[in-house]
Parts: sequence; structure tokens; C-alpha cells
Amino acid sequence: MSLPKDFLWGFATASYQIEGASEADGRGPSIWDTFCKIPGKIADGSSGVVACDSYNRTGEDIELLKSLGAKAYRFSISWSRIIPIGGRDDPINQKGVDHYVKFVDDLLAAGITPFITLFHWDLPDGLDKRYGGLLSREEFPLDFEHYARVMFKAIPKCQHWITFNEPWCSSILGYNSGYFAPGHTSDRSRSAVGDSAREPWIAGHNILVAHGRAVKAYRDDFKPTQGGEIGITLNGDATYPWDPEDPADVEACDRKIEFAISWFADPIYFGHYPESMVKQLGDRLPAFTDEELALVKGSNDFYGMNHYTANYIKHKTGVPPEDDFLGNLELLFYNKAGDCIGPETQSFWLRPKAQGFRDLLGWLSKRYGYPKIYVTENGTSLKGENDMSLEQIVEDDFRVKYFDDYVKAMALASAEDGVNVHGYLAWSLMDNFEWAEGYETRFGVTYVDYVNDQKRHPKKSAKSLAPLFDSLIKKD
Repeated sequence: MSLPKDFLWGFATASYQIEGASEADGRGPSIWDTFCKIPGKIADGSSGVVACDSYNRTGEDIELLKSLGAKAYRFSISWSRIIPIGGRDDPINQKGVDHYVKFVDDLLAAGITPFITLFHWDLPDGLDKRYGGLLSREEFPLDFEHYARVMFKAIPKCQHWITFNEPWCSSILGYNSGYFAPGHTSDRSRSAVGDSAREPWIAGHNILVAHGRAVKAYRDDFKPTQGGEIGITLNGDATYPWDPEDPADVEACDRKIEFAISWFADPIYFGHYPESMVKQLGDRLPAFTDEELALVKGSNDFYGMNHYTANYIKHKTGVPPEDDFLGNLELLFYNKAGDCIGPETQSFWLRPKAQGFRDLLGWLSKRYGYPKIYVTENGTSLKGENDMSLEQIVEDDFRVKYFDDYVKAMALASAEDGVNVHGYLAWSLMDNFEWAEGYETRFGVTYVDYVNDQKRHPKKSAKSLAPLFDSLIKKD
């Protein structure tokens, strides 16, 4: 097993999860600032107001990256630091722009390649209040393109741009279950607004068009002189049939991936939504105009892949409820024979199965013509980690094994399956604000003492990746 000699590895984070300084230097509120203030939305009642204080500790974080041997670092821009209200006619906050310009300069000076994500779920709250944010087909794509152009112009040294992180989460968790900001759902016990049967598909469509607009802007006006690349990051799990002898379960495995990943990837690579989604959703799935399709089709220089876990899949019979977003199927951790997909973690949805990573890399590669892939997130939580002592936390052998198994599975996919993978960014550089789970769940390779001094303590897993990749990446 081996990886290409130009392979980039490192770590990933997101602005709202680590930056803190939520009102510093002209930053406006995001939908997550607003969402976190609603009682009961965050498990421990916390928010990203302070988080890891990374806005004020960029030098410390870069030194941490250097000490771990990282070659690359994926981080996201806080849109509301750049344009506090968010819109194309709203004032630009130069202090916010300058912060990220300096950060990229400092990363490059340290020999670390930046991967910049433009949107990691933290929409400026002003746009949500002004026109419904992601639900506006007319306004949102134009405002996102404008914001993207501001960043492309400000940071010409960045060679790797990601438009959106996990649009499935923004769409489904934000507009179906209401588990994420802005919290829309048809369940009136949880939200006064929302239509779970329709809004997520509208939001997803508008994200695709906004992505297409940003990519066209980059290719037309920046790539000719800057020479970088741009793509989108999609999330999805590996799937295995609950009953391998049942053709309906086997078919449902593909349908699950289509409802999660191909929802966005099929329009980008093929110019249309998956047939399984069209069949189930009908006219609730928006139709592309000719102009939108021209923007979306072909709009990936690379495929950004976020992956964590796997499930057994059991098909359902009958007509699915209108708010179904899985594809009329069940997600299970045990199959018909009683086999478990993988060990428990702190995250209810996450069970490690490294073979699933290899299998999904192969599935995606075959479906989309073996595109260039960057693994932009991969990692795990540990059951009960937050309740352990510091001495126990830094000895995170479970996470060490997870990375070892998953990275080797990726290397096998590269060496034996023809998968064109060129980067791996572990989630996450440090423990951080884990969205609706607050600070109770830790995904970091570095322990962060949120309570006392924000000090970073690298865990065993942090130090395991450099020798692992050194053993796998081809030498000249």
C-alpha cells in the first residue's frame, strides 16, 4: 500500500468551532450565534463565543501544526467577519479580511499549505433575517458569489478553495430535523417555522447554484493568474446490506449514498439529480433552469470527501413519509446475522469501520470517473472522553487505531483500486465546539482546556500521523 509522492496531509477545523472572538474587530452575528441563544438547542447550553480562542491564538496554532509535522491545514472563513451583514451591497470589514490574509501568509511561511473553506455552516444572520438565507433562490447565490470574490481577490496565494462544507448538513439538519441552525422543522414543538418536506431540497438546490457561481467566478477571473483549484466537500457514510441475500437491501445501499452524496455530486458531474431522488420526491426537488445547469455541471476541480462511519441498510416498503430524507430505508448498526458494524463512540451516529472508507472511495471513483479526491475530514470521538482525566485523554489509543486503520484503507484504495486520492485532513486539529453537542464531545488530536487557560495538549494520536504518512507516501 502507498500514497502518491505529492500527497498532502494535515488537519482540519472550522471557524465557528474554534475562533471565538465572536464580536471582535467588527464581526457580525452568524445563524449559529443566534441558534445557540435558544434554550435547549445545544446539549450543554454553550456556544462558540469563546470556543478555542483561535482568533487570538493563530501563532500558537501554527506552531502546533509545525510540531506535528502537518503539511496542510484546512480552515474556514467566517463570512460575517468579512461582510458582517453578509450581502453584496453591505459594507466589507477590512479587519476581518486582514486577519485571514495574515493567517495564510503565516501558514505559508511555516511551510503549511492552506485549504480554505468559504462556508462551513455559519451564514451571516443578517441574510437569514433579510430573505431567509439559503431558501432564497434569487438572492443567496449572488451574495455568496460576491463574498467568494472578495476572498479570492484578498488571498491570491491560496491554491485550494472549497466552496461549501457538507451541504447535506446545512440542508437536512438545518431545514428538516432542525437539529442545526437555523433550526427549521415541521415539528412545531421544536420550531415555529419550517417545512421539512420541502425546505431542505430548496436549500440544497440553492447551495449548488451558489457553488456553481463561485466556481465560475474563480475560473473566469482568478484562476488564470492565481492557478489554484476549487471544489465542494460532500459527506457520506459507507453502506452494507442488512441482508446480503435480499436484492432490496442491496439496492437500498446505493440509494442511501445517492440521497446523501449524489444529491449534490450527480448535478455537478452529470447535470441532473439522481433518479432515485426524482422518483421519491417528485416536484419537491427543484428543477434546474438552463442557466443554473450551465453553472453547476462540471463545477469541480476536485472532490472533497468527508467520511467517518458506516451503516447496515434495510429497505422499507410502502410510501415514505413526506419528511423522509434517507430514501425510504433504515440505518442499523447490526445486520441480520447479528454482526456489529463497529465499536461505540461518544457520537451516536459514528461506529468505525475502516473497510467502509476504502469501499466508499471506490464507489465514488467508479461513479464519477475517478476524480481527484481530497479527504477533507476523517476522525472519531471516544466514548466518555470528556469525563476522563487529562492523563487518560492524551493516551487516546482508540483514535490512534482509527487513524491507522482508515489511512491504511485509503492507501490500499490508492494503490490497488485506482482511487485518485491526493490529500487527507484529519478532523480535528483540536477539541472544539461540536455544534449541537456543545463541548461534551471531543474530536481533536489535541486536548483543549476550555475551562482554565485554553492550553493545547497534543494527544498520542496527534503524534501518530507524521510517522504513519512517512511510511506510506512514496519517496522520490
